[in-house]
Amino acid sequence: MAKRMVIMLLAVAGLLTVIGLVKFQQIQAAISQSSSFEPPPEAVTTVRARQEAWEEEIGSIGTVSAVHGVIVSADMPGIVNAITFESGHRVQSGEVLVKLDTRQEEAQLVAAEAQRDLDVLNLERARGLREQGITSQADFDQASATAKQSQARVGEIQATIRRKVIRAPFTGVLGIRQVNLGQFLNAGDPVVPLQSLDPIQVDFGLPQEEIPSVRTNRGVRVELEGDSGGELTGKITALDSLVDSATRNIHVQATLPNPEGRLQPGMFVKVRVILPSQQSVIALPATAVRYAPYGNSVFIVEDLTDPKKKGKTYRGVRQQFVKLGSEQGDLIAVLSGVKAGEEVVTSGVFKLRNGAAVLVNNEVQPASSSSPKPEDS
Repeated sequence: MAKRMVIMLLAVAGLLTVIGLVKFQQIQAAISQSSSFEPPPEAVTTVRARQEAWEEEIGSIGTVSAVHGVIVSADMPGIVNAITFESGHRVQSGEVLVKLDTRQEEAQLVAAEAQRDLDVLNLERARGLREQGITSQADFDQASATAKQSQARVGEIQATIRRKVIRAPFTGVLGIRQVNLGQFLNAGDPVVPLQSLDPIQVDFGLPQEEIPSVRTNRGVRVELEGDSGGELTGKITALDSLVDSATRNIHVQATLPNPEGRLQPGMFVKVRVILPSQQSVIALPATAVRYAPYGNSVFIVEDLTDPKKKGKTYRGVRQQFVKLGSEQGDLIAVLSGVKAGEEVVTSGVFKLRNGAAVLVNNEVQPASSSSPKPEDS
């Protein structure tokens, strides 16, 4: 019995040993296969870096403001008798907006005109009597002064009536009305905002070190985020006479034509001041740049040597850190890190690493233009 038990244990041990050897060989084969596995090359598109002369510019963020912008308000107290405008409409300079009740002033005007006419007649009589020597010069002077006072009183009432007719002080676009029929207005109460939108102004700040480069009549380009209508161009019309002691920036004001009303007061816009000098840069599509906190980089395609295959060469990428400049549409200026003529990856950079093998396929290239015109989606 014991002999049979020993034989069985030896058989089991032998079987386990055989199974272990088989599994060990399988694991060794898998390790060997995985160590020799090479991932397939990544499909990318490329472009040849080219040297271009770009206008030097200074970028900033600006706020749109109206050349003329006011809250039209009541000049005299009174009850609103008529509203002759619609919110949001365009009005011309001098156009009537609101009429206040003037019945009391009109009645006063009738009495004042009657008194004026009587005083004028008395003056004519006093003049005739004075010429005949019947009255004294003092009586004639008194009649003359009374006639002038009556005329002034008529003019005062007429001016009050005119001031109760509220007119647009300049041509522009109205906002939302803030009065209603029958409402009593005090002097200074708001009626409606009025903004002159063409031309329009953009206010922005520039660092103090840029002051020597900025002059009036220097061109600016303004871009509105999310607007597909392209850039607006204008000129610098004013520079502040002092530098902000808190930010060390100088306040600059530019004026732009705005016939379509694309810019509205209060909007934030991107501003680029165009300098007269030009800068030589490498222009690349913005899609070619991998942005990272530790530095921006691009991938350059070239023949690389594989040390695992005894110096065999393959088409791969080299990650190159770059210094970026300004942007123009879909293009971005590379100031250093890339040479003209080098082949740079333009799409698929997010899946690349330094030394990765690539397969270049340029049948379909991403769009890149200095003045793109995206279609409405």
